[in-house]
Amino acid sequence: MSHRNTDHRLDEIDRRILHALMDDARNTSASTLGAEAGVSGATIRNRIHKLEDAGIVRGYTTQVDFERAGGKLTNLYLCDVPVTEREARAHEARSIPGVVNVRTLMTGRRNLHVLAVGEDTSDLRRVARQLTDMGIHIEDEDLVEEELFAPYGPFDPDDGDRPPEPNDFISLTGDASVVEVTVRSAAPIADLTLEEAAGREILDEETLVIAIERDDRELTPHGDTVVRPDDIVTVLSRAGADADSLSAFRESQSE
Repeated sequence: MSHRNTDHRLDEIDRRILHALMDDARNTSASTLGAEAGVSGATIRNRIHKLEDAGIVRGYTTQVDFERAGGKLTNLYLCDVPVTEREARAHEARSIPGVVNVRTLMTGRRNLHVLAVGEDTSDLRRVARQLTDMGIHIEDEDLVEEELFAPYGPFDPDDGDRPPEPNDFISLTGDASVVEVTVRSAAPIADLTLEEAAGREILDEETLVIAIERDDRELTPHGDTVVRPDDIVTVLSRAGADADSLSAFRESQSE
């Protein structure tokens, strides 16, 4: 199956959203997730739409226990097809009544996995015959007893209590760095102009905001530009991307 290329870069909020959706999409609340991430519920909903538009979130699938739903049988067919025919055969296999999932593998034998549900064994034999008639060679098959799912661990915001990371990072000559970071709602710089932030020494002379992304718009920052929560700011830090240089955008000011 073809995969759409995307240059969408995931930041910590995107990863938090993906982890929550993979864990339990039905009960994921935008307002609750926003409160945990330090942004608004509207921002979470907007981020989800962007992830969907980018093809990163490709859908929401209900997991069904077919055995409990009428005593049906679930069978996995491990198939082998020529690499040049893999995508076409996958789409054909998906059209067979009873087939609920088709997975393609990049290389090797058994490069096409077909999951089907049937009322009985004769129903599953019908699926096997149709696969064979399509030119798909079945190497092995077996009844599925149980299937377990888990969200992707590295997207877990609480995994090891990791410190917040910059969205993107470029190291320049010497100690200078260009960092892209999302402004938290409780950040010291939130709702201040850049001039006010500099006057209060929230931004030091070594830190320069060179770009702001807001609601799909690119802003050129000036002294009277107000930094808003959820802005994605690009920062030139001559002192490097250490915790102190990013604290204005991420953390509440310490007493």
